[in-house]
Amino acid sequence: MERRRRETKPRKAVQKKKERIKFDVKLFGRWSSDAEVKDPSLNGYINLDAKVLPRSEGAMRGRFHKSKSHVVERLALKMLVSGHTGKRHRLSSGIFGGGWTTILKTVEKSLEIIESKTKKNPIEVLVRAVENAALREEVISYQLGSIMAREAVITAPQRRVDKTLRFFAQSAYRRAFNKKKSLADSLAEEIIAAYNASAESFAIKEKERIEREAMGAR
Repeated sequence: MERRRRETKPRKAVQKKKERIKFDVKLFGRWSSDAEVKDPSLNGYINLDAKVLPRSEGAMRGRFHKSKSHVVERLALKMLVSGHTGKRHRLSSGIFGGGWTTILKTVEKSLEIIESKTKKNPIEVLVRAVENAALREEVISYQLGSIMAREAVITAPQRRVDKTLRFFAQSAYRRAFNKKKSLADSLAEEIIAAYNASAESFAIKEKERIEREAMGAR
């Protein structure tokens, strides 16, 4: 018996485009995280994934895990130890030591103040402030024989974001420490000043000071 040969027709390659469902997820249910990072060196280190609550609960692991957390969450984590400068606490971090819910409310209030003053998305204002205040060079010290030598080095992108957020937290806490001004107001003022690249910003001052030292150590 002869096997019947089935006539095979060439299959048409049908390319089905996968349609992604877009959800309108807003931070704290109020602000969109759809902001553009204009600095190409910081593009992969400022996370702006759509989230309602900026809290990863320690789920991030691996190298550069901090870059996978939302930038507002990283700011809140710096606010938890806002009194920490260098290798010790120069000011007590007060009620914010471990008070995650309390500090999130403070950060949300500061974003609300930024929105009311600038009439812009506060997430975008925060990103611009980080880009303006992120230092590019710093100085390292090492022992060379019997003397301590200093050398200028380029700052890594993730460290640039970390130090800038730390400066924001430290400046806000110092402005509000034993003062009538609230911490949310102080944080909003610091971020707005950095957004405008103003000399009133502590982060901008520190950036210029460190880069001047690096220029002298070249």
